[in-house]
Amino acid sequence: MNATFDEIRDAVAALPAPEKARLLALVAVDLGGAFPGIAFDPAICGGDARISRTRVPVWTLEAARRQGMTEAEILSAFPTLRAEDLVNAWAYVRMHRNEIEDQIQENEAD
Repeated sequence: MNATFDEIRDAVAALPAPEKARLLALVAVDLGGAFPGIAFDPAICGGDARISRTRVPVWTLEAARRQGMTEAEILSAFPTLRAEDLVNAWAYVRMHRNEIEDQIQENEAD
C-alpha cells in the first residue's frame, strides 16, 4: 500500500472509536514496549500472550480471575509471578478482550 500520511490520517479520522482503539493497540505493539512483561513466541504456549520469563498464558490468569480468585490467590498459585505481572496481564486483557475470550473458550472446551 502506497498511501500518503494525509490519506492514512483521514482514513483513521473516519474510523469509529473502537476501531481506532484496535489500530492504536496494533501500532503500539508494533513499536514495541506496548505491553511490558508480555511475551509472544510460537514455540511457547502456542504463541499466545504470556507473562515474560514464564509459560503462564495471560488467558489463564484472566480465567482464574473470572472464577473468583483474588490477585493474592493467583500469585500464590503461580509463585513465579510478581504483582507487576498481573498489572501487565490486566492491561493486555483490557486491550485484547476478544482474543482472550476466544482463548479461554478454546481451552475450556479441551
